[in-house]
Amino acid sequence: MEDEEGRRETTKKHSSRFKSICVFCGSSNYGKKASYQDASIDLGKELVTRNIDLVYGGGSIGLMGLVSVSSCS
Repeated sequence: MEDEEGRRETTKKHSSRFKSICVFCGSSNYGKKASYQDASIDLGKELVTRNIDLVYGGGSIGLMGLVSVSSCS
């Protein structure tokens, strides 16, 4: 779809050259800094925005759990 000036309108989801990405991070506690938690959540949301599948070792706790949960939301 194009706007009035002939530019393509962008959709909410961005495409990426990556189809999936493997993430490895701690699964115990939530890291020593709150910024680690924020970064994990932001990463999960960015994967969704770019339509990239998350590959990880499982687990639903710690930083790995935060990435997983936020990428499924």
